[in-house]
Amino acid sequence: MKTILEELNEILVSVGKYPNREELIKDALRALIRSKPELKRDVAIELYKEKEVSLPRAAEISGLNIEDFKEILREKGIKISLPHIAREELDREVESILEIV
Repeated sequence: MKTILEELNEILVSVGKYPNREELIKDALRALIRSKPELKRDVAIELYKEKEVSLPRAAEISGLNIEDFKEILREKGIKISLPHIAREELDREVESILEIV
């Protein structure tokens, strides 16, 4: 016996509202996230914790600026990691800054 959601999926695809089930699910998830913006924040936090995205990208996903996103991470006890920058690259950056000054 099919659930109502399975029936709905089949009907919406069969009448041509969506080309396939995957597109239907993508659209449903977009609508869910639009209606519940806190879900974007939760997704961004998890992606950041799993090191799937950088801090700026996670902040962007959440719809917050970096400082507000960092504050949420602190409140949740999530360590904010700094990106690893090779010493040579850092030295070059410092040198270029000093040349400007």
